[in-house]
Amino acid sequence: MEPIGHKNFFYPPGGILIWMVILVELVTFTAGIGAFAWQRSLAPALFAESQQNLNTVTGLVNTLILLTSGFFMAEAVRLLKLGETMGSYRRMLVALAFGFTFLTIKGTEYAGKLADGLDLSYNTFFTFYWLLTGFHFVHVLVGSVILSVLAWNIRRGVYHQNNFGDVETGAAFWHLCDIIWLLLFPVLYLMK
Repeated sequence: MEPIGHKNFFYPPGGILIWMVILVELVTFTAGIGAFAWQRSLAPALFAESQQNLNTVTGLVNTLILLTSGFFMAEAVRLLKLGETMGSYRRMLVALAFGFTFLTIKGTEYAGKLADGLDLSYNTFFTFYWLLTGFHFVHVLVGSVILSVLAWNIRRGVYHQNNFGDVETGAAFWHLCDIIWLLLFPVLYLMK
């Protein structure tokens, strides 16, 4: 196994800047989850009752969708590095389709919550639910725009085997969306 060198540490996949952004985002979401846990400890009955309004199956399906999307994004990067540009393009389109599917399911879930009157001001649980999942929703939406631009540029030949840094950066951001959801799903949907 090759030792970690100066270049590997300071030049991670996607570049050091995206990893700094990822770290800030993870700290932000961790703080939000910590505040949620603290508020839950102050009103466990309210949080348990409110959690019953969430559909665990929907949350699980969205988890599987994002993980599958992340897999296809990783494959898109791998194939691009191998010079298989069209294979990379197709994998990125699949990743993007799963991203849009996540947004559609989450949007439908949001519409149902609003129809039931479970908005941001309903109670403390739903304030955190909307803030945490809404912020994540925006990340997936932004990530989908990034993937769309990257896919378009792969198709046009801008990105290829010798020029894939931006695609790695986009992939790192996309995987951030996976990681955040993997933190949010159990905290909001599963923990009693």
